[in-house]
Amino acid sequence: MAQDRSASGGLAYGGRQAVRVLIVNHTSIVSGAEISLLELLAGMPGDVEAVVACPEGELYEAVRKRGLTAMPVPGIDASFRLHPIHTPLAFVQMARSGLAIRRLAREICADLVHANSVRAGLAASMASRLGGPPTVVHVRDCLPRGPASNLIRRFIGSTAAMVLANSRYTARSFGRDGLSTRIEAIPSPVDLDRFDPDRVDSSEVRAELGLGADTLVLGVVGQITPWKGQGTAIGALSLVRRRGLDAKLLIAGEPKFSGSATRYDNVAYLRSLEAMVGELGILDHVRFLGQRGHVHELLGALDVLLVPSWEEPFGRTVVEAMAMQTPVIATSVGGPAEIIEDGKSGRLVPPRRPELWADAVRALLLSSQTRADMKRAGKGMSGRFARARNVHAVVDAYREVLGCASDIASKRTSTSVCKEELVR
Repeated sequence: MAQDRSASGGLAYGGRQAVRVLIVNHTSIVSGAEISLLELLAGMPGDVEAVVACPEGELYEAVRKRGLTAMPVPGIDASFRLHPIHTPLAFVQMARSGLAIRRLAREICADLVHANSVRAGLAASMASRLGGPPTVVHVRDCLPRGPASNLIRRFIGSTAAMVLANSRYTARSFGRDGLSTRIEAIPSPVDLDRFDPDRVDSSEVRAELGLGADTLVLGVVGQITPWKGQGTAIGALSLVRRRGLDAKLLIAGEPKFSGSATRYDNVAYLRSLEAMVGELGILDHVRFLGQRGHVHELLGALDVLLVPSWEEPFGRTVVEAMAMQTPVIATSVGGPAEIIEDGKSGRLVPPRRPELWADAVRALLLSSQTRADMKRAGKGMSGRFARARNVHAVVDAYREVLGCASDIASKRTSTSVCKEELVR
């Protein structure tokens, strides 16, 4: 589309002023929230200029490799638990990040700040209260119940111009006591061009993993942490094997977060999973694959994906597996219930109940017709999560917060610290 530089410094697209947004992430570790952010950036329309602010590291480099602007800001690893030492230190972290966000927002003349997590949202909300631009906070996790979480929700709710949530479940959890700001549920985007079963040779992937074409293979894909429920999957596999099915389980992922502020000791949890496999006598039937870079290939090689989380805010791997025509059995608590029609496009099972998971797994593995039906239904449902739909909804939220394009231009004209061009 034809574009020209307007007098106020922004790009004009077909008469509509471009939106400049500073997208803030509290960490450079790439997990589900960061994958969703990269998908959002990949689909941004030409009338949105996005700059990412995050600590230097994996995400920072991923953004730069895509030819986009990344700027460093201090990281935030604050705990959501009240503590006589950690809480004051967390406040210092938030304040330092908030000041850095306000400075960067002024430097690039950002129209608004999009915080990609609750922790980033706290810092961005501080920046907004210190005179920064309006803030949109993206909530991608369910906060643990407690006084600290209540304070966080109230602070963000009283400051953010809008809260986005990755599912209706997450939205209800964040706004359960009523917030003054608006909460919109927008499912996370998935690159359906990449997650296409026609682009993966499952037999070749299985051969690379040392698996036969007829081997019954289950899989869990996600960070290693107790709430993801890998222990439930291991317990279910043991029960399935005792009942006569020669199935195997692949566990892909690693402990992503291991700092002092992390809710669980994820490294110790991995060790406990490895010990559990030995105690159950299934060492030859469970494989820990570590972090995988080509998740679509792994999903295409599975007979069934398991998502046994205690509580799943959205369920990215659910959509990815459905797109790859891999049947899914997922937790009934959280976002997967908004994706899966139980018994048709997948199965929903209560978490922490290995015996129920074993029943569901066994029934699915024994019925090739049911799996075939779920593949077709799941593939059809996955189209709802195409990247373009998500990006369109997020950009609409930006423009709703900002009012109208003419307001943006007038703001820029009166801002003396704006740069004419973003530094690439």
